[in-house]
Amino acid sequence: MKKEIQTFLNAGLLDKYILGTATPKEIQETEHYIDTYPEAEAEYIKLQNNLETLANVQAVEAPAFILDAIHEELDDTPVIALQTETSSSKTPWYSIAASIAAFIFAGYSFMLFQQNRSLTRENQVVVDEIFDIRNDINSNNEKLDNMMRQFMKLNNPETEKYVLRGNDRAKDLKTVAYINAVDKTSLIDVVSLPQLPENQTYQIWAELQDRMVNLGILDTKDKRFKNIPYMEDALGLSITIEPKGIPNTNSADNEVAEITLKNIK
Repeated sequence: MKKEIQTFLNAGLLDKYILGTATPKEIQETEHYIDTYPEAEAEYIKLQNNLETLANVQAVEAPAFILDAIHEELDDTPVIALQTETSSSKTPWYSIAASIAAFIFAGYSFMLFQQNRSLTRENQVVVDEIFDIRNDINSNNEKLDNMMRQFMKLNNPETEKYVLRGNDRAKDLKTVAYINAVDKTSLIDVVSLPQLPENQTYQIWAELQDRMVNLGILDTKDKRFKNIPYMEDALGLSITIEPKGIPNTNSADNEVAEITLKNIK
């Protein structure tokens, strides 16, 4: 093979000619080589066939109803004589190249669309996780704040500590009452409560000069500090076992723990 034709083939002018990107000067030069050198013509035919094969692979068959509509339109439209233009058999495959480019662009666009949807879902997951973390932080901060407030109350010099221990009816009972007569606050720490039948509950009472005041129910599940009403003139505190659902009943026979309070006003 002559050096001149080899240089032409290596220059890539045939590719540009077939894809329709060659300049007028390059088109003229390429057609000259195709007409003059069998090697150039053979390479041109080979590239042309390869491009056609690629286009057929990428092509999408049109629905049958479109072809039928075209036929019907052609049957109803008068035939118009068109001026015949002489075209060379070496006309570049512009339409094929454009179709391939369109398919490539469509595939790339779909890929970007899918990636964008995936990123959107991932971003939403991250936002939800951040929101949950913030809620957890706020909840933990609130719990910590309550704990600090209780700790400050317990360590206040004005807070008196009273331990209530169970009698023979509830030997394992132990609760600790913290009463601050200055801040007018009362807390009780449920340390341990023996299990009761389903129809009974523990109730805590404040003993006044002339009556007993119910301060609430103590639950075996309450393993934490619990606020109870502060009674200004209380003489003592007691815990009883009472029938469930009747909170205002009180009997000395039901008492399982008691303490006397200091008379601080």
